[in-house]
Amino acid sequence: MILKQSSSRGRRLIDYRIFLPSLLIIIAISIPFSIYESESLNLLNTIFDKIVDVFSWGYIWYALILVAAGLYFSFSKYGKVVLGNPNEKPRFTMFEYASILIAMGVGSTIMRTGMVQWTQVALDPPFGARPESQEALLWGNAYSMFLWSFQVFAIFVMAAPAMAYIIHVKKRPLMRISEACRCIFGDKFTDGIGGKVLDILFLVSILSGAAVTLGLGTPIITYNVSALLNIEVTFGLTMIITIIWVFLFSVSAYLGIEKGIKRLSTFNMYVAGGLAIFILVAGPGIFILDYFTDTVGHLLQHYLQLSFYTDSLAMETTTHVQSHMIFWFAYSATWAMLHSIFAAKISKGRTVKEMILTYLLAPTMLSWIATGVLGGFGVERYLTGKVPVLDIVEGNDPMNAIPEILLSLPWASIAIIAFVFVSMIFLTTTLDSTTYTIAAYTSKRDMSKQEPSRKLRIIVAAIITTLALILMQIGGLAPLEVISGLMGIPIIAIQFLTIYAAKKMMDEDKAWVYNVRE
Repeated sequence: MILKQSSSRGRRLIDYRIFLPSLLIIIAISIPFSIYESESLNLLNTIFDKIVDVFSWGYIWYALILVAAGLYFSFSKYGKVVLGNPNEKPRFTMFEYASILIAMGVGSTIMRTGMVQWTQVALDPPFGARPESQEALLWGNAYSMFLWSFQVFAIFVMAAPAMAYIIHVKKRPLMRISEACRCIFGDKFTDGIGGKVLDILFLVSILSGAAVTLGLGTPIITYNVSALLNIEVTFGLTMIITIIWVFLFSVSAYLGIEKGIKRLSTFNMYVAGGLAIFILVAGPGIFILDYFTDTVGHLLQHYLQLSFYTDSLAMETTTHVQSHMIFWFAYSATWAMLHSIFAAKISKGRTVKEMILTYLLAPTMLSWIATGVLGGFGVERYLTGKVPVLDIVEGNDPMNAIPEILLSLPWASIAIIAFVFVSMIFLTTTLDSTTYTIAAYTSKRDMSKQEPSRKLRIIVAAIITTLALILMQIGGLAPLEVISGLMGIPIIAIQFLTIYAAKKMMDEDKAWVYNVRE
């Protein structure tokens, strides 16, 4: 009898109608592409390059339209709509709320981008600048800041109003894309195969993206641990680091938002701030502050120029900025719904304006500071000849340069340990937020009243980890990374549907009249 009850609870735990098909699709994609990695990667890159070549203008306009939509929702009558009971206080303080959004929105990628992204641009600069010149170095860090600016965070947040509205205002039990689009397509589509297709599409993109993030985030740690301990980067080292990571984000996801994700996110803000101060004091602090000032000025002066950059007159060639920027927007689109669903879940009691502007401004500010400090440090080491950064990067994985730059500091071991720690916590907060969101999305519990079960969060964490480790072992992450980028294309269409759905629901309810603070 007890076994039957346990089995029944397990069946009620997760919606297998969307979870199993998504998992089977990921496995079906991963196995043949991993076995025939070289051929499949060539095929996928050809497809992706063709899409970028034909539709690069579309990605640029897509990101800009989302920024415009975010500003419209924030400063129109919709901005004052409260996502929940207008008489209740927000779930988190503004600092806690911003810290959680930063940890989810930025993640460990900012550590790699901030430290070495400028090198790629310095070697292949845009707008006719000479490679490795002073102008190229300015473009390098300015572009690193541009990557973590308003466009990418608009991509991340603009499906959140609809998702937050159905959970906190409509009190719908399921936190899913299909549920947000019910007001557009009706009950028959949402409850039928059409709704299942939308939900499966979301899960496939997020499961693959999570595995890729774990796989690509690991080298940020392994290269620095290798340099610190003077050992080789092996799969064994990668597995040990991955297991430690898995333990951290599994525990955080298990504890939930209040005890796990919130505490880890706010704690990491202090640690990251401490690392920045250490680099400024122990390193070339005056140069970093001067270079940061120059970079921000250069970015602001050329922000629109970068935002509309397609390099159309080059015809036969393209620069790193043009090709990478389109990939960045495409890859960000893959993660758009995940970020929006998580932002929706934690935004109870916030207004639409507070949610959108916090996501646009807080991660942007943190990213610019991180890029200014880390990028400025690397550029100074290159200019003074203390570290031949561009020589290390040219023809090699840019990750190789990170420990070399850190080793040039006094108390280098402390610097590397702090860098590894911050990177690990950033990735942990990204992955536990991902695990939590996937569990909430696939759960059959009422998400307007409850949290996803702890058992389900651990199951999701185990699946993501297993998939990442298998793909790392057989070298299959590269095809999955490109597939993850390709998955952003249908997500874009879904994203615009949710934006329309948010407006439609608030119009039907006259939410700007009845669901606002007095």
